[in-house]
This record gives sequence, structure tokens and C-alpha cells, in this order.
Amino acid sequence: MTVEINNHPIKVAEDCKSLAQLLEKEGFTGMGQAVAVNNRVVPRSQWGDFQLTDGAKIIIIRAVCGG
Repeated sequence: MTVEINNHPIKVAEDCKSLAQLLEKEGFTGMGQAVAVNNRVVPRSQWGDFQLTDGAKIIIIRAVCGG
């Protein structure tokens, strides 16, 4: 399966089924992140249950502090 993360195509292994698994595999861990799949925000509480589909477009936004 192939998905896009921030407009970059990523091949996803067959055993990687959930959004949480993909984010961890790609190094998007920790707090301060918002994720949308196909233009719909997915609450962090649903990442583990959110099933990926081929061609999904994932946008990840990281909050940054500073000035």
C-alpha cells in the first residue's frame, strides 16, 4: 500500500494497519502534533483504531514554540 505524508509518497508494509503504527514507524512521536487524513482531522485518541487505506493523503502539523 502507498500513502502520502505531507505530499511525499510512502510505501507502507502490509503489517502496518493503523495510523498510530505508521506515525511511529516514520518517527512522528511525541506531543504537539495534529494529523488529518484525506482532509479530516483524526483525534489522537483514534490514531490506534484508524485504519489506513491505499492512497490516503496524510497531513501532519507539528506545533513549535519559540520566537
